[in-house]
Amino acid sequence: MSALYTTTAEAAEGRQWLTLVERKKVLAVAHTVTYTKRLLEFLALLERDFRVQVVFSAPPHAFGDEVPRFLARLGSAVVPWEDAVRMTFDLALAAGPRGVERLRAPLITVPHGAGYLKRITSGPEAGIAGLRRQDLAPGGTLPAAVAVPHRAEAGEMAAHCPEVRPLIHVVGDPVYDRITASLPARAVYRRALGLAEGQKLVVAVSSWGPRSSFGRFETLLPRLAGELPRDRFRTAALVHPNVWSGHGAWQVKAWLAGCGRQQIALVPPEADWRAVLIAADWIIGDHGSVTLYGTLTGAPVLLAASPEQEINPASPAAALAVTAPALSPAHPLREQLAYAAAEYRPEEYAAISGRITSEPGRFNRNTRRLMYRVLGLGQPAHDPVTVPLPEPPPLATWMSGHREASA
Repeated sequence: MSALYTTTAEAAEGRQWLTLVERKKVLAVAHTVTYTKRLLEFLALLERDFRVQVVFSAPPHAFGDEVPRFLARLGSAVVPWEDAVRMTFDLALAAGPRGVERLRAPLITVPHGAGYLKRITSGPEAGIAGLRRQDLAPGGTLPAAVAVPHRAEAGEMAAHCPEVRPLIHVVGDPVYDRITASLPARAVYRRALGLAEGQKLVVAVSSWGPRSSFGRFETLLPRLAGELPRDRFRTAALVHPNVWSGHGAWQVKAWLAGCGRQQIALVPPEADWRAVLIAADWIIGDHGSVTLYGTLTGAPVLLAASPEQEINPASPAAALAVTAPALSPAHPLREQLAYAAAEYRPEEYAAISGRITSEPGRFNRNTRRLMYRVLGLGQPAHDPVTVPLPEPPPLATWMSGHREASA
């Protein structure tokens, strides 16, 4: 075990190898790629603070296969999970409940998507994912704080687990704020993606699970390639990291091996999808968070899947399900895109996106205050600025892998 992470007598011997010692130690619990991406928005608020050392640990998880490679690309310090649960940290962050009751640290729990959208209707885990008692007090252990994006969800939480009420902090949503701050750069992102003047971008989005839109990609993607003129339309596909992890990257690429030949960009799970979403002219999605964040962009949304039984009826995803038109297999795609554009009402979509957060533009301020309070440190003496998203690579970058998979 590295001296950086040792909390026993080995620390005295190993300390000589460290450059900075006696830092506040923060643990990021990296269950899945999706969870880890969300935690990075929180950890960015600790950047440039030499008083804080951040390390990651990846507990066992059904969708955790891609996490080690993702952390390796980050260049992050990683502690084996069985070592992490024996150590003491000054703060832990987690976007999921699995195993966190074992941690020796004040824990802040956070949602991993646009609020709490998914409803589980059967079995011992029935309920709204993220709002169930086992999510809020895993193993019967309460966290130090629960960060939520909207005050309406704070009320739902308190109803499901009254003990958590005094621990709830309405901080806002980091993805909402990053997308909003980046909307003025839409033309820049489109040029970076390689879109020519006048070209339209259609983004096909899938969450995960049997009722997600991924099961329709087998017919939807060829339709997008075949029915939309290639000189006037470009297409990108955003597939939830849980699909990649659950089925394996090789299998997903094999299923979608025709994408490269059809000039469809398949965005990999480790990539930042948000600039692609901002660049879209249409979004074809489902009941997942990415489609919901699409309501911020001004792009009309069509739903390829919207299973009522899986949607939290109190969530903005339920409102989107009765607002966005449903994709039809029986009508030409160009006609459906034109219909969605003609029927698009900005005020309706603004009402939906407004339910993602009740603290728009204030995530950084609220969250940094909470984290430093738990750490027992004074905040840095500067405003935590919301930084616009970086430029994405060209869409062509995400096509080459499909040719290799199909060779």
